[in-house]
Amino acid sequence: MSIADDDEILGAASDFIAKLRESELPDFVTDRLVKMETLLAMLTDADWPLDADERSPVLAALAYACDPEDIIPDEIPGIGLLDDAVMVELVFRELQHELEAYEESISLHTLLREDMKHLFEAFPHRAHPMQILASATSALATYYPDALDPHDEEAVDISARRLIAKTPTMIAWSYKYSVHQPYIYPQNDLDYLSNFLHLMFSVPAEPYTADPVVGRALNMLLVLHADHGQNCSTSAVRLVGSSQANMFSSVAAGIHALSGPLHGGANQEVLEMLEQIVVAGGDVAPFVARAKDKDDPFRLMGFGHRVYKNFDPRARIIKRAADDVLDALGIDDDPLLDVAMQLEEVALSDDYFVERKLYPNVDFYSGIIYRAIGFPTDMFTVLFALGRLPGWISQWRELLADPTTRIFRPTQVYIGPERRPYVPIEDRS
Repeated sequence: MSIADDDEILGAASDFIAKLRESELPDFVTDRLVKMETLLAMLTDADWPLDADERSPVLAALAYACDPEDIIPDEIPGIGLLDDAVMVELVFRELQHELEAYEESISLHTLLREDMKHLFEAFPHRAHPMQILASATSALATYYPDALDPHDEEAVDISARRLIAKTPTMIAWSYKYSVHQPYIYPQNDLDYLSNFLHLMFSVPAEPYTADPVVGRALNMLLVLHADHGQNCSTSAVRLVGSSQANMFSSVAAGIHALSGPLHGGANQEVLEMLEQIVVAGGDVAPFVARAKDKDDPFRLMGFGHRVYKNFDPRARIIKRAADDVLDALGIDDDPLLDVAMQLEEVALSDDYFVERKLYPNVDFYSGIIYRAIGFPTDMFTVLFALGRLPGWISQWRELLADPTTRIFRPTQVYIGPERRPYVPIEDRS
């Protein structure tokens, strides 16, 4: 690249992103655009400044993300940072047909077998949807016994498509059962997330039409919640898959791992915390004081991150989406959202939080969006699972495609006593 300094990169990237936003682009451009916006926000947000060591790699990543050189052949002359029309044409023209064919193949598998209704109805109405989803995912293996061989590429491919297609239906049916509403069938003429919202919120007497702002926000959340790194649930999928267990069983293990409150339950805990504050009168000050008290076990959920020590870069993008959703849906009188905004203001201005870099994270804002759309709190984690599903499948496929893969057997180090005298049972007190 020929860009000379930081300001020039930031200016060029900002113009480039603005041009893409104004263009009519395929839906699948969103993940790249979100990445570029996240990086730009990290570099320009005065509330969450980067130090010098952090700034340099983020700036390089932004330049790379906005530069088409990684995907455009070198022999094409005159390709510059802002040549978005050329980039879009070259990158997406070849992929468009393949994507459309893949989307169509997904839409062909959205239906569940009719007798799977009995599986959902075997659970109590108040059963947690993560447990239902894990059970239903595992049960899919019994419906497709001829497509379970992990070394049969055709079987693996069709299983992946079935699982991606049917998961929104399984999630929606678990919800419909819990609220005593009729099951809604998929509409294959809708895109993936519009169909999911239709399955969730339509009733026979009144169809649900998703607001485009809501659809974009939900799509963004699933992109930003995508599987990344060898986290607990991903490791669970790979661990189970190493025994050559089928895809459905392995992903069910990942769902169970994600259901734990230390992993996927964080955004649910955010809403439960907000409800606790509202019930107590809505004043955030006593809870902030408790959070500062090292002798008090109470913690504010949704602030800081175990990996992102400085900030959660995804949170900046989701915050803007949260504002857009609340505005589009006309929500301005929800006491939980009012408390959430108060806590956000405290976290961005209170020295205690600023010095410790306890900024609102992705779980804080995603919980707000999910609630605004209408998802009940106990379904937040299944939405997290929906976003991670393609990554889990990819991890499983990568593992099983490697001929050197062996069953995982972690080493266990015994740290107990080296010798203990044996005492006959009749002599034990």
